[in-house]
Amino acid sequence: MRLALAGAGAVGASTLELAGEYGHEVVAIADSSSAAVSEEGLDPETVLDRKRETGSVGEADPEALFAADYDALVEATPTTLGDAEPGFSHVKRALEADRHVVLANKGPVAERYADVRDLEAGSDGEVLFEATVGGAIPALSTITDVGPGRVTAVRGVLNGTANFVLSRMAAEGLGYEHVLAEAQDLGVAEADPSFDVEGTDAALKCVILANVLYDREYTLADAEVAGIEGVPGSALELAAEDGRTVRLVGEVADGEVRVGPRLVPENGTLAVTGTRNIVQLDTEHAGRLNISGRGAGGHETASAVLADVGRLARR
Repeated sequence: MRLALAGAGAVGASTLELAGEYGHEVVAIADSSSAAVSEEGLDPETVLDRKRETGSVGEADPEALFAADYDALVEATPTTLGDAEPGFSHVKRALEADRHVVLANKGPVAERYADVRDLEAGSDGEVLFEATVGGAIPALSTITDVGPGRVTAVRGVLNGTANFVLSRMAAEGLGYEHVLAEAQDLGVAEADPSFDVEGTDAALKCVILANVLYDREYTLADAEVAGIEGVPGSALELAAEDGRTVRLVGEVADGEVRVGPRLVPENGTLAVTGTRNIVQLDTEHAGRLNISGRGAGGHETASAVLADVGRLARR
């Protein structure tokens, strides 16, 4: 398929790098200030070298992205809350042009799910968004295969930064602020880590899961959310005495979305360590399914993006 990439951050750049390995070509890419377009397909090394050296991907205006001859738009701009812009408008433009959309950006399907589905219904294009939940973990495709109506609950550890902090606190007996500073030094946490440690990122992923399971619109406002900032080291020590630990767990069940610190068995499936994520599905006929892996990262998330592109190509 011929791809147009909106966003040239870690996921957009990785998708540009890997698309050829998956049998696809990128004909356009745009960042916030520029675009590069080639009907013969872009050379990833040339584009990314320019980005590193000049801060822009090309000499064209970002609007040139939508004038390119592409089959699917990959929306990989940063997630925004509320109106989900500019991602939502990018989705709208692609669908109104009867093009497919593959989302890495959580905003459109976490905050404006009904609008996206309405646009899709009036288009020859489809919207897929595996990469919005759990990075490389095939959570949404597994739910699709099992059947959303046959999944009774989903829970999981869905934020690598929060999980790194909690697992380090438990393993080393360190305080929250100390471990958070370490995570920032290692690049595991952002300079402003609030989106992760306050539970917002995990909640957005759970909202997307709820939208898929129940096929109705949930938004962040419908989620009960608590973060890890108030978890003291003493709580982890007490939990360990009882063979348990603390993880930031998101759950979608009985029509509700909840995210917060939870006690889990120390050696249980939800006690993943470091930056790993896990998604646990309770199903009517297949029992409990656990899918674990890297929940973030450029190449990891790009692999989920390109899996969606492959699904569209096979259709």
